[in-house]
Amino acid sequence: MNKIDNSQLRSFLEDVGKISPEQLDGLFREAKKSNTYLGMLLLEKKLISEEELQKLEAYILGIPFIDFAHERIDEETLHLIPESIAKKYNIIAYKKTATDLQIAMLDPSNIEVIEFIKKTTNLKILPRLTNIESIREALKQYRKSLEIEFKEILGDTGETRGADITHIQKENANGEEPNTEELKKIAEDLPIVKIVDTLIQHAIFERASDIHIEPNEQDVIVRYRVDGILHDAMTLPKKVARGVVARIKVMSNLKIDEHRLPQDGRFKLETREHKVSFRVSILPIFDGEKIVIRLLPEDAKGFSLTEIGFRGDALEKVQQYIKKPTGIILVTGPTGSGKTTTLYTILDILNSPDVNISTIEDPIEYRMPRVNQTQVKPEIGLSFGSGLRALLRQDPNIIMVGEIRDEETAKLAINAALTGHLVLSTIHTNSASGTLPRLLEMGIEPFLIASTVNLIIAQRLVRRLSGAKKRIPIEKNAIPHITQRINIERVVKFLQKERVIDQKTSFEKILWSEPEKTEEVPTGYKGRIGIYEVLEVTEAIKEIITKQGTADAVEKKAREEGMITMLEDGILKAAEGVTTLEEILRVTSD
Repeated sequence: MNKIDNSQLRSFLEDVGKISPEQLDGLFREAKKSNTYLGMLLLEKKLISEEELQKLEAYILGIPFIDFAHERIDEETLHLIPESIAKKYNIIAYKKTATDLQIAMLDPSNIEVIEFIKKTTNLKILPRLTNIESIREALKQYRKSLEIEFKEILGDTGETRGADITHIQKENANGEEPNTEELKKIAEDLPIVKIVDTLIQHAIFERASDIHIEPNEQDVIVRYRVDGILHDAMTLPKKVARGVVARIKVMSNLKIDEHRLPQDGRFKLETREHKVSFRVSILPIFDGEKIVIRLLPEDAKGFSLTEIGFRGDALEKVQQYIKKPTGIILVTGPTGSGKTTTLYTILDILNSPDVNISTIEDPIEYRMPRVNQTQVKPEIGLSFGSGLRALLRQDPNIIMVGEIRDEETAKLAINAALTGHLVLSTIHTNSASGTLPRLLEMGIEPFLIASTVNLIIAQRLVRRLSGAKKRIPIEKNAIPHITQRINIERVVKFLQKERVIDQKTSFEKILWSEPEKTEEVPTGYKGRIGIYEVLEVTEAIKEIITKQGTADAVEKKAREEGMITMLEDGILKAAEGVTTLEEILRVTSD
C-alpha cells in the first residue's frame, strides 16, 4: 500500500492523543532521518497495534475498514473473484448490488487489480481496506466441505479415481504383506496424495490441534481435535487405509514396511498462507495402524501473559518471579493443558540479548530466535538428565527443561537453581499444591524444595465463547451443585474485588454467558484460554514443606494467603463472559 505521508499520520495521531507529543516528535524526527514510514516505527516500538494503525490509515484515506471475523459472505458474490486470484492478490469480493461491487484489499491503491476486477465483472468497484487475518478468515469461505471434496476424489460410490488401489488391502498370494516398493507406489498414487493433502488442509482451516486417523473393521474414521474437543470429520473406505498410512510414513521419513512397532516422525508444510510443523505418531492396533498428527503452527504470533489468561494477583506474581535471576518456576497440568505455551510465553518475555537461554525439550514444539533449543534423543542416550547436565556447562542464565520426569532430572534442576540459574519446567500433577509432595516422592529433600522452588502454576484450557453469546441467570437447581465445589462468599468477594460485579450483586443475580451457535461457529466456541492457580512459595509454605506437610495443608495455607484456585479463576472468566460456567465445571471436574 502506498503509505500515508508521515506529516498526515502525525497530525491524526496528535488529534487522537494516544501517544504523547514528546514521543511523537522523537519518532517523527527518527522517521525523517532514516526515510522510514512513521507507522512502521510505531509498530516496532509497540505504541500502536497493527489493527489500530490499519483502521487509522483507512480513516485518513476515507476508505472503510472491513473485518470478516464474523461476517458470512454470499457465495455467489465471493466467487466473482476466483480463489486463486483472491489468494494471490489478497482481495475479497463481499458485497454486490446491481451496479457496484465492494471489495476488501490489503492495498486499495493497487489500480491494476481494481481495473482487472472491473473488466471481469462489469461492475463499479468500491475498494475497502482490511488486514491479513481478516483475508484469511474470508478465504476459509472458499473451502468445500470434506464430504464434497472426497466425493470428487473417490467418486459418489467411494471408488478411487486413477490407479487401482484395492490390491493394497489384500495380502499377496503367498500370504505376505505388500512389499516396500508396492507401498511406495501406492503412497505416490494421486487419489491417496489428494486424500492426505485434503485432510491436512481442512485441519489447518478448522484450527485443529490434532488429526486422528483410526482404522476400524469396515472403514477409517478421521477425527479433528478443535479447541480441545474431538469430533468426527470424515469416514473413509477401508481400502484406502494402507495407502494413507504409507503416504504419511513417506512424508514423515518413517519405515514404510514396519507395521508391528510404534513410530514417531515429523514433517513440515509451507504455503503462502501457512507454515506448519506436523508431529506424527503411528501405533499398531487390531485393525491396522492408528495415526495421530499434532499440528504446530510455526507462524503463530507470540502471546502475552494477559492474552493466555493471566490477570490480577496471579499475573503480578508471575511477572515478579520471572524477573528473579535464580530459582525454579514449575508449570503443572495434564497433557494438552497449555503448559508449553505458558513456558514459551515466559521465555519470549525473558528473551533479550543480555541473557543466554538454553532448553532441553521433547519435542521442540516451536522455534524461538536466540534460544538454544535441544531435542531429547533417548535412543542415543540424550535424556532430560544428560541434556540438562550438558546445558549447565554452556554458561546459561535461564534453563527450560521440557518436563521433570524422574529423580535425576529433578535433582539436576534443583542444583541448577542453587548455582545461580533460573529454571523453568513442567511436571505432571493435578494441582499446584500437589507438586510439592510429587517432588518429595522423587527423593528430593524438603529443605532443597523450600529453598529453590519459587512459584508453581497449575492450569487447564477452556473454550472461549465466540463473538455471539447471550447472558442468562443461573438455574436455581444448579446452585447446590456449584456450592458443593466452591465457597460462594469467597468467590463473590473475589468477583467484587476484580470489579466483575458490584457490591450489591449476589451470586444468584450474576448473569452467565451461553454459547450462541451460528453457521460460522457451530459450537458457539472459538479458541481457548487458560485458567490458572498460582502458588507462591512463601515463608509459611516453606515451613509446611520442610515438615513434609500434605498437599491439602499446602493448599489450605495458600488459600489463606490469597491464592485463587483454578475453579475460582474459571468462575471469574465465566462471569466476565469469556467462557461458560458449564465449560469451567467440565474442565475442572477432576
